Amino acid sequence: MVETETGTGVTVAHRRPGTTTPGARVAGTPLPAPVPAPAPVADPATTGAATAPRIGFKSHLRPEIIPGEAVYLVSARGTTALSGRPAEVLAPLLDGTRTLAEIHEQASRELPAAQVGQVLGRMAKANLVGHRASTCPADPAAEAYWDLAGLDGSRAPAALAGAVVGVLALGHVETGAVLAACRAAGLAAVPDTGGGEPCGELSLVVCDDYLDPALAEVNARRLADGRPWLLAKPNGADVWVGPVFRPGSGPCWACLERRLRGHRRAESCLLTASGASALPPEASTALTRGMGLLAVALEAAKWLAGHRHDGQDAVWTLDTLTMAGRHHRLTRRPQCSSCGDPGLVARRVRRPVVPVSRPKEALGGTGERAASARQVWERFGGLVDPVTGIIGAVRRDPRSPSFLHCHLAGPNLALPVSSLSTARAGLRAQAGGKGVTDLDSRVSALCEAVERYCGSRFGDEPAITDTYRGLGEAAVHPDACQLFHPRQFRDRDRWNAAQPPFQHVPAPFDERAPLEWTPVWSLTGERHRYLPSDLLYYRPFTPRGSSPVRADSNGAAAGASVEDAILQGFLELVERDAVALWWYNRTRQPGVALDSFDDPWIATVRRGLASMGREVWVLDLTSDLGIPVMAAISRRTGGRAEDIMFGFGAHFDPKVALRRALAELGQLLPITPAGDGAGYATTDPGLLAWWTRETVARNPYLLPDPGLARTTAACRPYTPFADLRDDVAHITELARAKGLEVLVLDQTRPDVGLPVVKVVVPGLRHFWARFAPGRLYDVPVALGRLDAPTAYQDLNPIPFFL
Repeated sequence: MVETETGTGVTVAHRRPGTTTPGARVAGTPLPAPVPAPAPVADPATTGAATAPRIGFKSHLRPEIIPGEAVYLVSARGTTALSGRPAEVLAPLLDGTRTLAEIHEQASRELPAAQVGQVLGRMAKANLVGHRASTCPADPAAEAYWDLAGLDGSRAPAALAGAVVGVLALGHVETGAVLAACRAAGLAAVPDTGGGEPCGELSLVVCDDYLDPALAEVNARRLADGRPWLLAKPNGADVWVGPVFRPGSGPCWACLERRLRGHRRAESCLLTASGASALPPEASTALTRGMGLLAVALEAAKWLAGHRHDGQDAVWTLDTLTMAGRHHRLTRRPQCSSCGDPGLVARRVRRPVVPVSRPKEALGGTGERAASARQVWERFGGLVDPVTGIIGAVRRDPRSPSFLHCHLAGPNLALPVSSLSTARAGLRAQAGGKGVTDLDSRVSALCEAVERYCGSRFGDEPAITDTYRGLGEAAVHPDACQLFHPRQFRDRDRWNAAQPPFQHVPAPFDERAPLEWTPVWSLTGERHRYLPSDLLYYRPFTPRGSSPVRADSNGAAAGASVEDAILQGFLELVERDAVALWWYNRTRQPGVALDSFDDPWIATVRRGLASMGREVWVLDLTSDLGIPVMAAISRRTGGRAEDIMFGFGAHFDPKVALRRALAELGQLLPITPAGDGAGYATTDPGLLAWWTRETVARNPYLLPDPGLARTTAACRPYTPFADLRDDVAHITELARAKGLEVLVLDQTRPDVGLPVVKVVVPGLRHFWARFAPGRLYDVPVALGRLDAPTAYQDLNPIPFFL
């Protein structure tokens, strides 16, 4: 867009570097964002010419006049074109040697006086002209630099000379080196001992590690005295500078500390195991250290000179090996215990969860959502950042075949681990996503990682300490959710020694032992109930046996709205309940006629699997709840091992359930080798035994029952509600009709914003090995799958492992 000023006769346009050729007319891009105009100039009629300031183009601009075409102002930030006769008349006069009165007097010989004032005002508004202290500045390049920064280049050096920065060096950083770098930048730098009266207008804190414990005390002092402070790490292969913390405006160090710790899971594990620091040895040279110190001094100088930019709210990192630099924007955590309101999470959890109208914006794909995948990514994609995000990166799974869309999003925080080896051994060691499209998969991975983050315990969750008996009927007995059989408690020592952490059987629950309990909202009962906090929030590094209950991700979900998340969490519970009923009873189920769904994406997946030497089929696992549940099963053909793999999906729409099952199958498929023999992405002996030894011949329940009619698209007609609130009302009534209670915990974190809930329906089965009496034995008989309940000792001896 060309910027014009009516009545001035001047057209102004700007192009960034590399877009203008000499002599070419510049047009098509907007002016840079306006900055404050120069200070008012004294009236030349009342001020002596000797004391009146000189006016000229900013020092970072060099005018080139092409008569009859334009005046081109060349700068390091691009070229600005001023077209029109008024610009050509004024340009030669704006060399910094004339006062405003002199410019008016000379220009008015060729232009109307009013037009001269309008054009000069327009140039000042665009930050093209300003005061010039001297036609021969001591350091012309420095003056141009500060002009380019939007400051008065003639005055910035004087402002710096009068400013003081207090330097505090932590760890192995040498105070003298920092002081020397600051003084070389023209700053008055003094040591700051960390106590007593604050030193200078800006506190510069330089450290080896942004998680140095001493920074907590620095943060507290600055929050108390309100002084801004700049944090930096000049040493190491990666230089870090910023942010400038401004107490009372923006985030504090504690906000950053929370995010940084989330990216150091391996360090936490090593610290737990050995008590030793996991920080790497420093890797730097005298050159990189010097460069880091100068970068720190420059940022301090810009702040003290008055330059403000968005990067000052970020951590800037420089990889000195590749010279790649990046800003990592830091946002304030509203619930921060140091600079925010630490009661936000508790108040949110204690509120009733009341679904509101949420029209469905996105249909098809692998679900019905309150917003499209693109909308979710545009709004919440900023949560992905290796420094200040809650997720380091979302990347395509490199092991995934090209016809599938699978992404990884960092460690699975719901996985209970006691060491790095157990974290790596699990089938779901990383949060992941899948979908019909690449964007669907990327957003799915983002949502799963956010879900795990929000479900982690940070200490600000509401909890009361009491016994189960003391709480009375408001409490939900954890056995109604965990669903372990008494015999499992008796055999727990032998079982736990042989099984992975997620199959851990705790000690029997003591109803008289004090425990922390968190309120959850009953959609069916419209009241608060209480569940053990450790059944609702993850503590990944909690040693076994330290709590009588342990949270898992069953029923946890993120969505574009709370209603969206509730629905997805409930559907996951329905899916896993149906899987448990089938797997442990080993019932034969009807197959699904895939061709009847006439879905090009399904056809693509089938062809892709066939090209890998795999066959795929789908079972209909729909239970008494009536919500379609599909199981996609694939095995390798023609090799020594069948490498049988699964994927599951549940949805009101059978086509969506089918897509979800196939997408999950594709997500987990890369864990098995692409070819026959070796290359499994796990060391778990149970998983390896399943893939290398088990066959469908040994496990006929994996195959469709030839005596049952296949499920087709026409078997389960589906008419969607237009509003997610209607879906939530539907599942609430469905559960109530089955004598089930739907409990919801809102786990949304204020600093995240993406809605996350934990849905709990006591009595619905997990697909892990939980063998308490109830649905596991009763429903298969009620559905006519079995004539009598399966005896405990006859349940499938292979615990489900997803």
